[in-house]
Amino acid sequence: MLGSALDTVLDRTLVPGYSRIGYLLRRPGWSGDRADPPRGALTGRTALVTGAGGGLGEAIATGLVRLGATVHLLVRSRDKGAAAQDRILAAVPGLSRDRLPVQVCDLGELADVRAFATRFATEVDALDVLVHNAGLLPPERSETSEGNELTLAVHVLGPLLLTRLLTDTLAAGAERSGADSRVIIMSSGGMYAQPLRDDDLQFRTGDYGGTAAYARTKRMQVVLTGLLADELAPRHVTVHALHPGWARTPGVTGSLPLFDKVVGPVLRTPAQGADTAVWLAAAPSSAVGTGRFWHDRTPRPAHYLSRTRETPAQRERFRAEVDRLTG
Repeated sequence: MLGSALDTVLDRTLVPGYSRIGYLLRRPGWSGDRADPPRGALTGRTALVTGAGGGLGEAIATGLVRLGATVHLLVRSRDKGAAAQDRILAAVPGLSRDRLPVQVCDLGELADVRAFATRFATEVDALDVLVHNAGLLPPERSETSEGNELTLAVHVLGPLLLTRLLTDTLAAGAERSGADSRVIIMSSGGMYAQPLRDDDLQFRTGDYGGTAAYARTKRMQVVLTGLLADELAPRHVTVHALHPGWARTPGVTGSLPLFDKVVGPVLRTPAQGADTAVWLAAAPSSAVGTGRFWHDRTPRPAHYLSRTRETPAQRERFRAEVDRLTG
């Protein structure tokens, strides 16, 4: 079993901890509450996974249906969703297509999010798991049709709005199951290098870089996790953030080709990167709590550098601005 000291060393180093090396070293020690959920742990439950057309989203959806859930695949392109649906059906013998509905929505367009949430809430009486996985790393700054910087819209505003619009549906899931419903946010270890920029959410000042914008909004997601955890606790909805380590996905190989070339041999598989998200969906409530940041089934610090620590006043300014932007 991996000792806590070695686990801490892995968590503070990049290549050993974030690559598949860290995953393979830690996995044998997962027992008790951190053990693999039993088969059928999510039978009768309903999940919605954003960005489910490939990579980590597809892997998360696959893991959830293996545990018995009905999983709605939320994608921007129906064709891409149908292709992912076919791959998951081929990977999970005996799985019926009606347990993998494809849903279409552009999370960056808030009007589209509102329309989708209204439609989804009429189709689905109760939702048990909402996984925010959709993401992108643009090469240059661009805005949505509503004037929001693209990474902010997709990583922060869309997920916040969708979560709030589906709160009643999530609360119905908790009431039906007698357990908490869960919102799971896929962040990134890259957020450790960035503070909360509550003064420039839209990245309008300074030299824009896609990697920096990605990491900034991933930091925002971790802050948002704590805010939503407090907000949704009375409805028996818990909120969790995690980072998947370094996994080989189309997003990584397409957006960061040099990174892929250098560390490609030790990248995690999509299933390894998705592991903690799947575990969080089914683990005992006593093991996961709410409002935490996770990696490899273990809660991790949200900060390692003093310069990235936000103040309560910064969190409140951030909350006020995203509230304003999402209406």
